[in-house]
Amino acid sequence: MNDDATPDNLGNTNDHAIAEQRRSPDTTIAIVGYALQLAGIATGGLTSLLGVVIAYVYRGGGPSWLDDHYRYQIRTFWLSLLYFSVSALLTLILIGFVTWLIAVVWLVIRCVKGIKGLQRQQAPANVTTWWL
Repeated sequence: MNDDATPDNLGNTNDHAIAEQRRSPDTTIAIVGYALQLAGIATGGLTSLLGVVIAYVYRGGGPSWLDDHYRYQIRTFWLSLLYFSVSALLTLILIGFVTWLIAVVWLVIRCVKGIKGLQRQQAPANVTTWWL
């Protein structure tokens, strides 16, 4: 009789296979991307630029839900660039200060939603939306 076929060895093999399936992908880089986007509020967008570069580099290398987070970060960067640019132009008629504040709140909400999705290992809802 083969020693590898004992019930004890089969149980260990199954436990190892289950542990491999449960191993979750590392979300640290994606969390750093969101944190850099948030820090962009204080740095005038410089760290946001670094965050989007990281998202472009790491997208396509993980499970689909994690790749959706990188897509979400990329869209968040480009949309925030648009929103903050429009706000800068609108400061000439003083409404830009209000739209800038709205853009900051929008950015914070998107990043918090993304981080919460990472913790649940789920793709962010509405990846392609312009709003939240």
